Amino acid sequence: MTSLPERLRAAMNEARKQRDQARTLLLSTILADLKNREFELQHPPSDDEAADVLRRGIKRRREAAEQYAAAGRPDRADAELAEGKALEAFLPAAVDSEEIRRAVREVIAAGTRDLGKVMGQVMPRFKGRADGKLVNQIVREELAATV
Repeated sequence: MTSLPERLRAAMNEARKQRDQARTLLLSTILADLKNREFELQHPPSDDEAADVLRRGIKRRREAAEQYAAAGRPDRADAELAEGKALEAFLPAAVDSEEIRRAVREVIAAGTRDLGKVMGQVMPRFKGRADGKLVNQIVREELAATV
């Protein structure tokens, strides 16, 4: 199986061949971010480290979309969200929210009732496969249901 950086490079080369400027720019930006991360780490990034770079890129695009939407620019907001979706295609499949909910219930059943402690036990299980906001929301719901 090919590594995440290799898949990104292959996708960028394919976008170049198809003369898809928007996709080429998007992927070259992410590959530049990946190269910067490589310099920070002083070794080629693993798939997990590359996925973190991708997640940060997706998060930046979501935040930009929110700002554009607030500024009355739905066209730009939609473009940013579309870029985020394109990047998400390279990430491993996300975890089902019910699986997260089961893990949260297990931790709470074991006696942990503090939000931070529950998050601390649940997040490592889903590292890279679940959005922290979603996990936080589920933890809050489950803690509220146990009170």
